Amino acid sequence: MNDSNLTILVLYYSRHGSVRKLAELIAQGIESVPGCDARLRTVPAVSTVTEATAPAVPGDGAPYVELEDLEECAALAVGSPTRFGNMSAAMKYFWDGTSSQWLAGSLAGKPACVFTSTGSLHGGQESTLLSMMIPLLHHGLMVMGLPYTQPDLMTTASGGTPYGPSHWSGLDGKKAVTDEEKRLAVAMGKRLAETAVRMNAGLARSA
Repeated sequence: MNDSNLTILVLYYSRHGSVRKLAELIAQGIESVPGCDARLRTVPAVSTVTEATAPAVPGDGAPYVELEDLEECAALAVGSPTRFGNMSAAMKYFWDGTSSQWLAGSLAGKPACVFTSTGSLHGGQESTLLSMMIPLLHHGLMVMGLPYTQPDLMTTASGGTPYGPSHWSGLDGKKAVTDEEKRLAVAMGKRLAETAVRMNAGLARSA
C-alpha cells in the first residue's frame, strides 16, 4: 500500500458470503487502477435481543468499519443482502449513526456505488440497491451505476443491474457468483476508482 494512493472504502454486510465475495471482486477492480487502494470493512450484526453484543473483532473477513473510514476514503462502495427488498438492518443501523458526518459534509462530492445479493431470483435486487442509494444521496455522495456498455448486463439472467452489481445466491445461499456477475463487480470497482482518480486530479488542478 502506498501512502499517496487514494483509499476507496468497500463497506458491506454479509451473512452467507455472497455479498462478501462481491465486495472482494469490487476491491479487485479498484486495485487494478494505478494509485488506488481498496479498504474492505464490514458492519456488526444487530439483534432483537437488546443484551446481545457483537464481538469486538469479527471472527473472519474484514474488520468492522469506523466512522473515520468514511472521512478518509476518496470513494465508497456499499453492499448488503436484501431484506424484503430493502437493505439489511445492520447496514441501515450503521448509516443511522452517521449524522455527525452528514452535518460536517464529510462525504459530500465523493463518488459511490452499491451492490447486493438475493436468495430468491426476484427477491428485490433493484429495490435494495435503490434503498442503499438514499442515505448516500443525503450525504451528498455522487452515486453511479453500471452502464450498458458492459455487455454482461445484456446477457446475465440472475444478477447484474444498471443500479449496481448483484448476485442470485439461491435460498440456501450456496449458488456461486457467475462469470458475468464477477466481471460486472470488477468493472464496477474499476469504474469507481477511475472516477475517484479523475475527480481528485481535477480538484488538485483547481487548488
